[in-house]
This record gives sequence, C-alpha cells and structure tokens, in this order.
Amino acid sequence: MATDLQSFILQTLDQQGAIENTANLKDGSLDQLAILGVLKSLESKEMISFTTIEKERWILTAEGKDIVDHGSHEARVFAAIPSGDEGIEIASLQSLLGASAKIGQGKAFQNKWISKNGTKLVRLVESIVDSTKSDLVTIESTGSHPKDLILKELKRRKLIDKTKNLSYSVSKGVNFSTVVEKQATDLTVEMLQSGSWKTEKFKEYNFDAAGLPTKGGYLHPLLKVREEFQQIFFEMGFEEMPTSNYVESSFWNFDALFIPQQHPARDSQDTFFIKDPANSLELPEFYKDVKKVHEEGGYGSIGYRYPWSYEESQRMVLRTHTTAVSGHMLNMLSKIDPSKPAKLFSIDRVFRNEAVDATHLAEFHQVEGVIASKDISLGTLISFMDTFFEKMGIKNLQFKPAYNPYTEPSLEIFSWHEGFQKWVEIGNSGLFRPEMLRPLGVDPGVRIIGFGLSLERPTMIKYGIDNIRALVGHKIDLNMVEKNPICRLDKIASSRAFEYTISSD
Repeated sequence: MATDLQSFILQTLDQQGAIENTANLKDGSLDQLAILGVLKSLESKEMISFTTIEKERWILTAEGKDIVDHGSHEARVFAAIPSGDEGIEIASLQSLLGASAKIGQGKAFQNKWISKNGTKLVRLVESIVDSTKSDLVTIESTGSHPKDLILKELKRRKLIDKTKNLSYSVSKGVNFSTVVEKQATDLTVEMLQSGSWKTEKFKEYNFDAAGLPTKGGYLHPLLKVREEFQQIFFEMGFEEMPTSNYVESSFWNFDALFIPQQHPARDSQDTFFIKDPANSLELPEFYKDVKKVHEEGGYGSIGYRYPWSYEESQRMVLRTHTTAVSGHMLNMLSKIDPSKPAKLFSIDRVFRNEAVDATHLAEFHQVEGVIASKDISLGTLISFMDTFFEKMGIKNLQFKPAYNPYTEPSLEIFSWHEGFQKWVEIGNSGLFRPEMLRPLGVDPGVRIIGFGLSLERPTMIKYGIDNIRALVGHKIDLNMVEKNPICRLDKIASSRAFEYTISSD
C-alpha cells in the first residue's frame, strides 16, 4: 500500500506533469531524505525518474544563532559601557559579560567604538549599528549574502558554516500511475501450480544493490603464529630455507643425519613410506662417506657397527622432520664455502604415523633452525631459545637433557601450558654431531646448533587451546578462526636481545 508521501508525490505529478524542485513542496516543510526513499522505490518500478539538485547554503553555527538572539559580542560590550566619560572598569566588564567581554573588546576597538582610559573603557561614539547581527539575520533567512568578504569574515569567526542541500527534480516514468501495485518478490510453488505466475508482476532485480558482506580473509591462528615466527627469525638475521619437498629419500631423511637403518623411527609404525615410486634415483656421491661412518665410525665415534644397505637408503618417505632440509642446505653451502657462517630457518609440514590424541597429529608443522659458526656452544643454544620464545611472549621454559642420533649434547624444550596445567614439550635441540656434518662437507672447525620446534603447541599456548583437534582438522570451530584477535607479540619485560653474532674468521 502506497504511503501518504508516495500518494502526495504521485498526485502532484499527475496534476502538474512534473515536479521542478521537491524543496518547494508544501513550502519546503518536507524531509528531503524521506522524499529520496520514496523516489528510489518508485524509480525501481519505473513509475518515475528523478535527478538530484545540489545547492550550497550557509547556515549559522550555535554562536551565530546566539548573536542573532542577543547581539554581537562587540555590540554587547558597547551597550555595557555607560555614555560620557564615566566608562566602566575592565574587570567589571569581564564580570558582567563573561567570555563575550574578551571577544567583543577587540572587535569594538577595531571598529573604533571604544577606547581605553587607564583601567577603564569609554565610548568614542554615541550609537552603533550591529552589522554582524544584521548580516547573520540575512544569511539565516536567505542562506547566503551578497558580499563575499562578509561571508569570509563570518566564516573566519566561526559564526557560519557551509552545507549542501539536496532536493530533486521529478518526472513521470514509463509505468506511471497514481496507484502503486504490490510486486511479487518470489516465485512460489503455489504460483507454479495455479499458473498465476504468468500474469503476476514481479519486482525486478536490483543488481546495483549492495549484498550481504562476504565472509572471508580470516587467518587461521597457525598462520598468524607462523608469521610471528618468521618475523622473529628475520629480525634475528636468519634466512629462510626452501621446503617444497614433502617426499624425501630415506638417505636424506635418516642416513645423512646419522640415524641408523634399524632405528625405531624408521619403522612403518612411525613413518609413512611411499608406495609409488617406492625408491629414489641414485644417491649423491658422498653416500660412501655416510655408509662408512655408519659401519665403521669416525671423527671420534665407533659408528653403529652394522652392514649399511644402499637399497634401504633409497626408500621414499613422507619427511618426518624438516632437518632433512637442513641437511640439503648444509651440503649445498659446504660446496660454496665449507667454513662460512650461516643462520637458516624453515617452517613447513612434516608427517608422522602416530596415534592422534589431544597433543599429537599425524601431520603437523615444524619450525627448523640452524646456526653455523666457529665460536658457539650449548650456552649459545640455551640463550637463543630463551630470547626466541621471549619474543613470542613465552617466558616460562625448561630444558631437559635428551638423546638425538644427530645431535650431542641434546636438549628437549618444555613450556608450561595453563590449560593442561603441566609442562608441554614444544621443541628439540642440540649441537649437530661431527658424524653427520663431516660427510656433508662441513668444515671441521665449524660448529652447528640445530633446533626443531612445534608450531601447533606454541599456538595452543598462545590461544589457550587444550586440544589440538580444536585447532586443526574437521572439528575446528570456524567462528574461532573468525573471532580470534591477531596474535600480537607480547611486551617483553627485559630489553635483552639475542646479541650473539657469528664471526667470519
């Protein structure tokens, strides 16, 4: 049913043929914003067409309206000063007029209406014309003033402001009628069954209308924390390693890292073996050095004393750690400069054939890092880990001696989890053994510390998540991804930074 305003506009159009300016309707008493809503509705039905008329107008500020009601500040000052030589004390004037006294004095002096006589103000003229008030009255009634200089001065005094008034010129459309018919917005089953859709008038689609905002662009907490890790590494002078190979040969994943071929980690219960292709191509030339250190030892080690198998080393696996990437990079760098210092990191997925529980998944992310130099030790490693996690806002760390086939000494890294109310392992670390480094071609004088950190567990700690399946997998709550704030770096109480620098000599 058409509204009263719709009916009024349609009846006016029917009688006059067009509306030149809606601002003139009913002596300008109609709300132009309400008119615009009606016009858009009628235009969508092609009952009318309209164009916008934009007109600039000056309006009075609150101070300007006060002057129209009570006179200008300078006129008030003049009126408060008695005629003759008696005058008025300046202090008394301020008590009488308040803020207007200070504003009005300057303008009254400028107009040469008053002068100062000692501590008093006296009149210089018998009468005045309050042109400021009269100018504002003109602007209030007409929206403008014939003299631009006066408009500029009143604007400078913040007595007027410019505004834009919108009104509309309206003409009849192709479907003009004084009656607004309701148009159907949906094609219903009943219409199809009865056939009424054939004569029904449907509302046209408005393809210019704004639709519902799309939901997207929300970053998963893992991606947020991953970016934090990356930024911390970059701040500390690290370079990122390429990690595009999810599939590795057993040689790079195990053998080159001094992990024996009968190690439990190489069983199918812990590792995903590739069915096709099952084996890699030829191994790199230094495989003989790797074989020798496994079978006979070297560099102060007796090795594992077992017959090393070339075929076992060719078996393809989903990488169980990104330390294989570090092995590739160390071998590549040794060919360029075996003694060159380096600080490298990577963040990517690894795969373990493990039972899934609250803190373990078969697929997860590992943060891998290596620092190579001639003057580092276990203390360097601990200091680095403290500083690194402090930058993440995780300050409560503990280190526990551990065993890794490719590092000695080795340390497990634990952090306190409030949700679990226990210490949770978040990483592993140590100094790479010479049995691993020397076959890769690393200079004997270079020491390398390595660390592998979980990405999921620090994320769980930062976001207060106590079950990893609520963070990754099909049970994840998408509202959690959408509503969680950006995981910002917490303020570090200590300004201590990791000051270890690697030397090139």
